[in-house]
Amino acid sequence: MTRTIVASATREIVIGFDQPFCVIGERINPTGRKKLAAEMAAGNFETVKADALAQVAAGATMLDVNAGVTAVNPNETEPPLLVKTLEMVQELVDVPLSIDSSVTAAIQAGLEVAKGRPLVNSVTGEEEKLEAILPLIKKYNVPVVAISNDESGISEDPDVRFEVARKIVRHAADYGIPAHDIVVDPLVMPIGAMGTAGQQVFRLLRRLREELKVNTTCGLSNVSFGLPHRHGINAGFIPMVIGAGMTSAIMNPCRPQEMEAVRAANVLNGTDPNCANWIMTYRDHQPSAPASAAPADGGAPSGGRRRGGRAARRAAG
Repeated sequence: MTRTIVASATREIVIGFDQPFCVIGERINPTGRKKLAAEMAAGNFETVKADALAQVAAGATMLDVNAGVTAVNPNETEPPLLVKTLEMVQELVDVPLSIDSSVTAAIQAGLEVAKGRPLVNSVTGEEEKLEAILPLIKKYNVPVVAISNDESGISEDPDVRFEVARKIVRHAADYGIPAHDIVVDPLVMPIGAMGTAGQQVFRLLRRLREELKVNTTCGLSNVSFGLPHRHGINAGFIPMVIGAGMTSAIMNPCRPQEMEAVRAANVLNGTDPNCANWIMTYRDHQPSAPASAAPADGGAPSGGRRRGGRAARRAAG
């Protein structure tokens, strides 16, 4: 059975098909978060600290740490900022970390200060990237996320993405890196733009599990990009990808709906023995009142005019 071991200074986590789904907290990432990027660039890490603590409290198994605040001279600016961020997060929480950067110098700097056995995020199938990142993976004896694209870009054909993943696994083997230390990202496409995106990733995950026997991850919220009520789509997607063989995801653990889906999938997948974690988490759970229920004073429901209209029509019927 494939087992990818990651660790902090004090805690070891196993990613595997027979293990609870690994939730990699995504929040310490300034990409698309202008306020966080500005804070980090200015040396203000209060949001980073708050996000680290909140994600672990919400149930994150690991934390992804990214310090790409600017595209200007990233080879100079990103390594020291990533080092500072990693050191700070390590002092606050004891979960393993994912070192997230597209800058090789930043990954190397992060590996020099990271405690335990972090996950490196990431390498692609591009020859230049493989030659830059794989020697670091071997030197520091750490696992790596392998993103299924290469010089030709991201293919819409899942079979092409599978072949890129196979290429990375084979290149890694040339460096003496075992397949269990390769965590493949099959690249989840937005379902709103590509109606077959879900079916594609399910098929690809099964092949990655059965043929390459590798663990997998993804940027979970990519699937719902551009759609309303994204968390509903994400929550529905989680048990389906777990059923298809995905073993981890970079996601927001502070979304209760999505974490409930993870924990329920663990129960149904047999990786929460005796439902112990589910019972411990939800034994005192109180269901919230229906959103369409009218308040006692007869005023409009909290959901606004549209929900009130539906409730009124149901009452009239």
